[in-house]
Amino acid sequence: MKLFLAVLFCLTAFSFCFSQSLNDRSRDLRSAGVAHDSAYYLLRPDRVFDGEQLHEGWVVLIHANLIVAAGPAATVKAPAGTVDYPLSGMTLLPGLIEGHSHLFLHPYNEVSWNDQVLKESRAERTARATVHARKMLEAGFTTTRDLGTEGAMYDDVGLKQAIEKGVIPGPRMLTATRAIVATGSYGPKLNVDQESPHGAAEADGKEGLTKEIRMQIGKGADIIKIYVDYRWGINNTAAATFTEEELKTAVEVAASAGRPVAVHSSTTEGMRRAIAAGVSTIEHGEGGTLELFAAMKAKGIALCPTLAAGDAIAQYRGWRKGIDPEPQSIKDKRASFRQALASGVTICMGGDVGVFAHGDNAREMEMMADYGMKPLEVLRSATSVNADVFRIADKVGRIRPGLAADILVVEGNPAATISAIRKVQLVMKDGVVYVDRGMPLSAGQ
Repeated sequence: MKLFLAVLFCLTAFSFCFSQSLNDRSRDLRSAGVAHDSAYYLLRPDRVFDGEQLHEGWVVLIHANLIVAAGPAATVKAPAGTVDYPLSGMTLLPGLIEGHSHLFLHPYNEVSWNDQVLKESRAERTARATVHARKMLEAGFTTTRDLGTEGAMYDDVGLKQAIEKGVIPGPRMLTATRAIVATGSYGPKLNVDQESPHGAAEADGKEGLTKEIRMQIGKGADIIKIYVDYRWGINNTAAATFTEEELKTAVEVAASAGRPVAVHSSTTEGMRRAIAAGVSTIEHGEGGTLELFAAMKAKGIALCPTLAAGDAIAQYRGWRKGIDPEPQSIKDKRASFRQALASGVTICMGGDVGVFAHGDNAREMEMMADYGMKPLEVLRSATSVNADVFRIADKVGRIRPGLAADILVVEGNPAATISAIRKVQLVMKDGVVYVDRGMPLSAGQ
């Protein structure tokens, strides 16, 4: 009898483990984006932020990988058999869009930028990037504009393809591949006698820039990223690199292939040249003035201020946030951001994540609110504004019929308290659930 019970126990345990393994495998396949459920799902949160406005009493109907309907509950007609999910106390939003990331970097207080580029193999950096992609997605960021591999060549294109094929979970990616710098301006730099690998591609003049831009587009670049200034001035100060004419050439060549140009700039002169050239976005923008921001607004150029990167670097250098007085760099950034807000220039949400930890992307959103932006405007920047600026509004960025079912559900109301954006309960990308923290949607998915 004891032997029989022992055998029965083993068989029961094996059956349970085997069944659990199949369930886990099925969930893993769905999490990798391999399969879509054929049912309809009606999500009924307390409120819906549609990418532009907050609505009470709205519902969202999802089928396969698309949003089918969204609006007041009385106006949305769900087909027979629709699975109904009440989401009490929660807010539903479009999946967030990270506007400035580097998936092939990790925080500089772990390993310096120089050592990441010089000492970490591309295999290691790619392995890290797969983890970063998953963490970003799980934080509710279903799309990212990745602005340069910093020495990892075109591996961002391969990462993007792996995500699209369902090999690994991660956000939709807009890739910039290698980024472009003026000869001699970028690092890492060892000494004058030694040439080291660089974190970006060197190109100069009309011919050099044309060739490099076309090369990057041919390799899969969705965006052209250019450093219009860098720390190569007297005493290692930031100074402009490319001439205005060179930048105009870059914009023209990129535009001829339908690619926008994003530029790193932290000087007034670098920004002036970039604005004159007609770039799409200016990243960082520490050299900004009211006049320059007004010129950007007039030409439809957006600002991606990357507040969190400067905050992180100041702390890496010893600033004890909340204890020590703010360093001058932080005070200057606050003032610059207030000027940008006052000017009415379009502001993207993008933190330069990679300088700080992937998955902590909401840090930028919290700082935008802390620096003077209303929470609802921050939510717009991270959804519809980024979608419009990045030319992907026909796919994502809003809760609208026909767009991809990229959905974030959080506890509380981030339009009132922006930190609620961290209280992630559900993340869906393309109709597939990647995060489900105790919500009933797992039963249907």
